[in-house]
Amino acid sequence: MADTKKLVDMDTNEAAATAVGKAAEIMARLRGPGGCPWDREQTFDSIKRHTLEETYEVFDAIERRAWPDLKDELGDLLLQVLFYAQMAKEAGYFDLKDVADNLNAKLIRRHPHIFSPKDGGDLVAADSGAVLRKWEQIKMEEKKAKPAANVAGSMLDDVPRTMPATLEAGKLGSKAAKVGFDWPDESGLFEKLDEEIGELQIEVARGTLASVEDEFGDLLFTAMNLARHLKVDAESALRRSNAKFRRRFAAMESKAGASGLDGRSPDELEALWARAKAEEGKQD
Repeated sequence: MADTKKLVDMDTNEAAATAVGKAAEIMARLRGPGGCPWDREQTFDSIKRHTLEETYEVFDAIERRAWPDLKDELGDLLLQVLFYAQMAKEAGYFDLKDVADNLNAKLIRRHPHIFSPKDGGDLVAADSGAVLRKWEQIKMEEKKAKPAANVAGSMLDDVPRTMPATLEAGKLGSKAAKVGFDWPDESGLFEKLDEEIGELQIEVARGTLASVEDEFGDLLFTAMNLARHLKVDAESALRRSNAKFRRRFAAMESKAGASGLDGRSPDELEALWARAKAEEGKQD
């Protein structure tokens, strides 16, 4: 039975490899002579925003548990990888095979307890936390093995500046925590939140937009670090709150009927919101 399953898995993997190879061929044709004018015009910079959009669409499909949609969105995300790999091949940087080879080597190297039992046998029966610590240790060793840069850098340079700000803030906090620059626990962060709110209120009273933005950013940064300490995915938490707001606002619109929400007083709107919130609570 085990051998039969192994053969089925091998056939499935070979079919997947064939399908991805065909997708790469299609991309090469789209970018090649006589290909699609739009695809041929694209650059690394022009495609970046599409990559971010597709990533969020993957998140949305997962949160909605919409598996057919997720299949489509993962295909769109794969398209981004094919696009970058084809453009890199044309420029002589690397190709799709190099990308896959690099990933395969990394996965094997960072899972010694699976692929090199002698090196990582102590992790075979360990929990996921021990495995993650080993993963981070191997990452650090990989970084040390890379050729040194000509200019002095920061350990924070590894955190991309282009990632969503909520994610970047959490990553920066995690990096700094590795050298002990962090709050001991979440209690200090609650105090820091109060401090940042007070500073924001002061700047709001002064009416200087640049200072208000600066203090608001500090407040958000502190909130993201609190999320890290609480082991909360800030991006997912905010997206859930966004979805909750959408549901409750739609319920308000429904309760308002044909007259709609326009022209209603703040008290009337608040009452509709309270009803929507209360009814949602009953459904939970």
